[in-house]
Amino acid sequence: MAGRFLVNFMRLWLQHPLSSLTALIGLVLVVPLGLRLALGWSNPLGYLSDLGIASLLIVLLYRRPWWLALPVLSVWSLMTLATAELVSAVGRLPNLADLHYLLDPQFLENSTGGGFAQPWLAAALALGLAVWLIAQWGSRSTPAAGLPRHAWLVSALLLLAHGGAQHLQPSEEDQWRLFNLPHQLLAAGIGAGQARAEEWLEGDSVDMPPQMAGLTRLDLNGQKLLPAPGRARNVLLVVLEGIPGAYLGTNRHALLSSYRENLMPNLSAWAERGMNTPDYVLHSHQTIRGLYAMLCGDYDKLDNGTPKGVEMLTLTRRNQACLPAQLRKNGFATHYLQGAGLRFMAKDRIMPHIGFDTTLGREWFANPSYLDFPWGKDDKAFFEGALDYVGQLRQQEQPWMLTLLTVGTHQPYSAPEEYLQRHDTPRQAAVAYLDDTLGQFLAELERRGVLKDTLVVITSDESHGIDGVRLASSWGFSLVLAPERERLPRVKSGVYGHVDLSASVLDYFDFPVPATLSGRSLFRDYETGREIMSFTNGKLRYHDGQGTLTECDFQQRCRYYAREGFIAERATFLGQYSGQRARQIASRATALNRTLLQTPLNRHYQFGSPARIPLQAQIKDDWADNLIGAQYLEMPKGSHTRVRLTVRSVDPQQHAYILLKAKEFEQDVPLGLPTEMLVTPEQPLEMDFSFDNPESRKAFSFHLLGYGLGAIEVSDFSVITELPGQAESLDEVPDDGNAQSS
Repeated sequence: MAGRFLVNFMRLWLQHPLSSLTALIGLVLVVPLGLRLALGWSNPLGYLSDLGIASLLIVLLYRRPWWLALPVLSVWSLMTLATAELVSAVGRLPNLADLHYLLDPQFLENSTGGGFAQPWLAAALALGLAVWLIAQWGSRSTPAAGLPRHAWLVSALLLLAHGGAQHLQPSEEDQWRLFNLPHQLLAAGIGAGQARAEEWLEGDSVDMPPQMAGLTRLDLNGQKLLPAPGRARNVLLVVLEGIPGAYLGTNRHALLSSYRENLMPNLSAWAERGMNTPDYVLHSHQTIRGLYAMLCGDYDKLDNGTPKGVEMLTLTRRNQACLPAQLRKNGFATHYLQGAGLRFMAKDRIMPHIGFDTTLGREWFANPSYLDFPWGKDDKAFFEGALDYVGQLRQQEQPWMLTLLTVGTHQPYSAPEEYLQRHDTPRQAAVAYLDDTLGQFLAELERRGVLKDTLVVITSDESHGIDGVRLASSWGFSLVLAPERERLPRVKSGVYGHVDLSASVLDYFDFPVPATLSGRSLFRDYETGREIMSFTNGKLRYHDGQGTLTECDFQQRCRYYAREGFIAERATFLGQYSGQRARQIASRATALNRTLLQTPLNRHYQFGSPARIPLQAQIKDDWADNLIGAQYLEMPKGSHTRVRLTVRSVDPQQHAYILLKAKEFEQDVPLGLPTEMLVTPEQPLEMDFSFDNPESRKAFSFHLLGYGLGAIEVSDFSVITELPGQAESLDEVPDDGNAQSS
């Protein structure tokens, strides 16, 4: 009976003159609204954006031939699905660079490669398209009623209302809560057009070079907190993956934050015993960028360009100013230990280059893991191994610096089942697991007497953000546990960031601080504000140190607020601008980006080395299992890139299988390479290929993957990117284990 009723209903519906219109409305309006409701993206501006684009599609496609409308609806459906997948995986909307890969199946998978993060959405979109096609076919002989003559005004008014609301009361929420992807791309295009028009109207006016001294100078003119050099003998830097400053109760209270979730009670309790800096700025995303800023006293690039840590491999002077090199110069043994493998983002070569005597990753740990985690050691196993490492260092007479980097709170997050049962999301469970294991680690350090002679600094590399918390993506923290804790304030006033950490540690010991470092000292009080910048969650932010914070978004529109500090729950909106003033903000970021090589073109890299690399039985993850550190490179528009690769099997009894992939903004880039290549002791793999860059590429990564038994040696992985007329031979790339720049 039900089946017959459904058949009759469909027959009657198809005969109705509005069947095609209702099917179109169901696809372009009901599905995206359902997505927004299901995923909790419930900002009124988001619904307004969905209504505006849906009404525009209806006006453009209703009563059009199916062969004309189908490609448009297919691309729109892929955009909708790509939005849900990318937000689920890495917390951002797709951008123009991603549009090349909308037809790539891997683009529509989540970051773990386990299929769709939102499979119901894929099914709903496919069903919606099918129903619309059936309606088009069924109503082909029935005259369709036309839309009102001025129906297009509905879409125009909705989109204008969205823009007006953003102009009058700018929202600080994530872009996917405020826009759907077609609307965001449309707004970005309009913003770029407005910027070009304003530049043309300004005529021959020349932008003045920005004043950079406030961002780049070393400032040790503040009043010292300690009357004499610090009593600590050693330095322990603990870097927690992705933890925002809002997780510390002291920070929330000091900045009057409305965020109340207490995910890290143990760390918050330890914060009551040390010096906290609530207004602490993270300058960018990505672990390698955060480590560079804190260890080398410099801003990493405030965009998606080649990380400065990779660029520094081409230099032999600036790296000597980094904190590990300076402490080694003053008699310290310097050590770096992380829970993940070292080759990803070339940390196996960057860390020794900036002064670490010993650099170790997950291969060092002999103690068993409690969890199977693709990135490396779970946090409990990591801190147990770190305790053993500290014990070994304390047996030596030489003072030491040890930098620890956790990995368990990296997506897809690592936590035992009991934690997963107690918390709403895997991320919350992983944070709670980290908090418990970190608390045990610090308690054991205290029991062993380590805290009596060690300067301990606990911070994070980046912030994974918090829904609904303003500036959470830029909100970091610095907790200092020093032997002189009774002389230090529990809450340190002023604005600081990762760029200040190197100068602060050297200043604590009263060691000379190289003039090439930037920033202020956490162990000094300053009477005036300071300039500081960050680039997180797609927004460039600049505080002038005089009570004004400026934020510039993807529409090339800057908004400025009255605010004494950087991180704050609320700010007074003062106005917005574009044109020359907006370009001045961007030019500051551009100037910071070029402080190492003084050029946007980084041309000559050698990522190979004679290191023996053990293989796994299978490849589980493109990122965690990467065998080289050639990640997040940039290639200018119109340039040409050439790659040479030599891989040898070092085990005479075993064969290896090698894959080489390329990705841009985490998505696969087809280069026409073989899917799998056999390497034997008698026949090494040798490749030499090239490709053009018709448009600028950023966040471009090579992924060398391998599986089998035994081990391999990547003796050569040369990457040259040249502009026309600047071609150089790959034979000029040295094979000394250091990347080189022409």
